[in-house]
Amino acid sequence: MLNSEINSSALVLFSGGQDSTTCLAWALTHFDKVETIGFNYGQRHQVEMTCRKEVLKSIRKSFPNWGEKLGDDHVLDLDILGKISDTSLTQDKAISFAKSGLPNTFVPGRNLLFFTFAATIAYRRSLKLLVGGMCETDYSGYPDCRDNTLKSLQVSLSLGMDVPVVIDTPLMWLDKRATWELAKELGGEALLSIIVKDTHTCYLGDRTTLHSWGYGCNQCPACELRSSGFLKFMQKSD
Repeated sequence: MLNSEINSSALVLFSGGQDSTTCLAWALTHFDKVETIGFNYGQRHQVEMTCRKEVLKSIRKSFPNWGEKLGDDHVLDLDILGKISDTSLTQDKAISFAKSGLPNTFVPGRNLLFFTFAATIAYRRSLKLLVGGMCETDYSGYPDCRDNTLKSLQVSLSLGMDVPVVIDTPLMWLDKRATWELAKELGGEALLSIIVKDTHTCYLGDRTTLHSWGYGCNQCPACELRSSGFLKFMQKSD
């Protein structure tokens, strides 16, 4: 739900991936001032921390009107999360499914911590709206990506900080094809080009080969989801 009546500014949880870049474009379309926040949590795909800088640079260059709205970028070190997590996103281990049925790419508490720290920054910056790229349509079953989880967290943060905190998730009910479509609606071919060339999604951090949908190993769950969504998007465009 768009909540521009609450605040004309927003803080976007920005990893430098396809989803968060689309959310950033969405926020820049709807709000007068947008800031970004990223987290270094010991992720295996550390390259995303470099890619996010390139994405921000490309957006400023290709979209001057958005560049005027784009404010400070905040980067927080949450390396402790990687140290206490036993997952394939934070350790050198093969991607597999745990006994719970969840893939071992799930980092317990990650989004809960991200939003809590983002809310702390937003409180200091007087930003009451947080934007995240979580999705319950095309996802791996991560419980901290669910709409109900984030609605509950929104209430907890608002109560705990004694100010209204709003969490907006523009991609919550979109599949990957629809996410590509939204990006095109927001920024046309220029934004699609940035997403393909500059963003990073691959869990293994592979940027050796540029595919039609972007860089990646073309085998991990993140690459498979991104590439299949792009193929469906192109088929519909034809």
